[in-house]
Amino acid sequence: MSQDMIALLAKSLWETTYMVGISSFIAALAGIPLGVVLVTTDRGHILENLPFNRLLGAVVNATRSTPFIILMVAIIPFTRLIVHTSIGTNAAIVPLSIAAIPFLARVVESALKEVDYGVVEASKAMGASPAQIITKVLIPEALPAIVLGITLTIISLIGYSAMAGAIGGGGLGDLAIRYGYQRFRVDIMLATVIILIAQVQVVQSCGDYFARRLNKKDSKGL
Repeated sequence: MSQDMIALLAKSLWETTYMVGISSFIAALAGIPLGVVLVTTDRGHILENLPFNRLLGAVVNATRSTPFIILMVAIIPFTRLIVHTSIGTNAAIVPLSIAAIPFLARVVESALKEVDYGVVEASKAMGASPAQIITKVLIPEALPAIVLGITLTIISLIGYSAMAGAIGGGGLGDLAIRYGYQRFRVDIMLATVIILIAQVQVVQSCGDYFARRLNKKDSKGL
């Protein structure tokens, strides 16, 4: 493999890492609060509001059920409005973030629902406000599971970012299509697959490590 191709692989790796990193950050900023709202506004919870909960859940489900490649094309006008282009890494961040937010919200919702509601009731009996229950009880108790949920979201985004290359999103997916598929370069295709697998392994290992650390801290606190 030539030096130019190695440089191209390195550039594509950076583009993928950039897309996934920014999208994951945006997804965490919006998805975690969204997951909290989905739980706390459900029946019998601290901020019960069933009409709002059902409406929000329907919107989340609708977004999650849309295939990513269709979502990318469908929101091109919105992408152009945000970043003034529909191709490239910055443009790909918009649909990646929109796809990841509801995914992470549901993962966070599941993690928070695993928290023993007796702990929440005990906090209410002690006079804790909803904000205090959320920040000092629900999220800390569910934090290891939330970390694993963020890990799963990042891994999904790595796969989505490869699909983004199909319509000029840049990154390893774009490289695999333009050089590996269209120019019949099996070595390039194989290299991109190996790099993507390595990325997933690194992310999963880091997520597992931090989740274990948080679990150990919780165990020591008991």
